[in-house]
Amino acid sequence: MRLLLQRVLRAEVRLAADGPGGGGSTGGPVVGRIDRGWLAFVGVAPGDGPAEVAWATAKLRGTRAFGDAEGRMNLDLGAVGGAVLLVSQFTLYGDLRRGRRPGFSRAAPPDEAERRYLELAARLRAEGVTVATGAFGRTMAVELVNDGPVTLWLDSEDR
Repeated sequence: MRLLLQRVLRAEVRLAADGPGGGGSTGGPVVGRIDRGWLAFVGVAPGDGPAEVAWATAKLRGTRAFGDAEGRMNLDLGAVGGAVLLVSQFTLYGDLRRGRRPGFSRAAPPDEAERRYLELAARLRAEGVTVATGAFGRTMAVELVNDGPVTLWLDSEDR
């Protein structure tokens, strides 16, 4: 499982009005919105299971990348009353080693990826985290105000 975390002051995701394929209008409805917290793009690999979901949950809750009174990255999500906006993104497993068009053979099939994505959202909620989500498998427009900016890359293969 891969996570691209962006520390945000606010973020929202809208359905693209013009359907799949990208390049559509951003005029669709808002499906997820948070104030301060993590915008987490989530990619799932084949074979990712409960252990990867538990790992991702712990990282989202426990990563100390929010500023304390002195501006140091010492606080985690709970300490700042933050939320998480989860956005599924199979392109985190895009492979550009050959050619100019990415291959996605290292991404989980959609049904498996959606199951893990929903498990991650449910587990975070069960642990008291406020969670908003995008719409799995849909073309979306993501708007954010990056705080810092702080952007972190996490990969369960690197545990």
